[in-house]
Formats: sequence, C-alpha cells, structure tokens
Amino acid sequence: MANSPQARKRIRRNAARTEVLGARRSAIRTFVKKVESAIASGDSAAAKTALKEAQPEMQRGVAKGVLHKNTASRKISRLSARIAALG
Repeated sequence: MANSPQARKRIRRNAARTEVLGARRSAIRTFVKKVESAIASGDSAAAKTALKEAQPEMQRGVAKGVLHKNTASRKISRLSARIAALG
C-alpha cells in the first residue's frame, strides 16, 4: 500500500487518467466498428464516410497517448484496403 503522500496522489492521478484513456479507447473502437459494419454490408459509400470520421479520432488517440502511431496507421491502412476492395 502507498504510504507517502506523493504515492497516494499518484494512485489518484493514475485512476483518473485510466478512466479518460479508457473512454477514448472505447470511442475509437466504436468508430472502427462502424467502418467494419459498413464494409460487411457492402456499402462502399457508407464505409468511406465512416472511415473519414474514424481516421481523425484514431489520430487524436495517437496524440493523446492511447494508441501507438504505427498501430493507428496499420489499422487505417487495413480498413482503407478493405474499402478499396469493395468497389
């Protein structure tokens, strides 16, 4: 258990930060799921617009430290390739 005041503060700050990052990660996943469902339905136009909405959110996640830059780039690239294969 943390005994020093700075360790107690660190625990509080970590808990708050975990909530914020978890919420942002959840939002990113929701945007990606919208893209994937549009791809699954075969609607190229809807998939493109969904990707256009998801891309800035993923980049924002990179800036905030939720995702690694290469992870976001890889996910965007793979979704783009799947959309291009649609039509």
